[in-house]
Amino acid sequence: MTYLLRVVLPDRPGTLGALASALGAEGADILSVDVVERGGGSAVDDLVVDMPSSRLPDVLITAAEAVDGVMVESVRPFAGALDTTRELELVEAVTARPEDGLDLLADGVPRLFRSAWALITEATGEGRRVRRVASSSAAPETEAAELGWLPLDKATVLDPAGGHTVPEAWTDLDTELAAAPLGRPERAVVVGRPGGPAFRPSELARLSHLAGIVATITG
Repeated sequence: MTYLLRVVLPDRPGTLGALASALGAEGADILSVDVVERGGGSAVDDLVVDMPSSRLPDVLITAAEAVDGVMVESVRPFAGALDTTRELELVEAVTARPEDGLDLLADGVPRLFRSAWALITEATGEGRRVRRVASSSAAPETEAAELGWLPLDKATVLDPAGGHTVPEAWTDLDTELAAAPLGRPERAVVVGRPGGPAFRPSELARLSHLAGIVATITG
């Protein structure tokens, strides 16, 4: 079984090695590591870890948090290894086929951000009615009549409890949501990550940057 493990750990030499040793002692093999963000003396890393099918994923949490200063944010099943070149590949694909750029973005974002789905929505007309522009295959079918947080001026975490109204289907399975404006404030790309982890500021910055590039290419 392969899992995606997000950890917060002290940003000092030897910590990642100690973490790898602790996981290895439980039969886990780290396939890849992605630094999500770094600052303030700590780092947030995504680790793709291979485990024998006979072991429970809870073992990963226990082993990781036995290392001084390490905290596990989430553990969830994962297919494949982390591949940071996919972001460049997506931009290249959009450049080659700008007429399909929004569909390519919606399809590609879930892989880049280890999420389940993405969709592009736009508020139009005097009543600010919302229409779906594009979506990935796993995006919820529910359409929103209106989204009070559109227009959107910057990438943000959408918090339904904090006033960001979204369709109920978007929040199934404790889905974490993030959105970024796409070319203009009235249009946004929305990303859903069921079960977490929460979107970090560095991920919001990446999403905003990617949306800006695609919007420029597609016009």
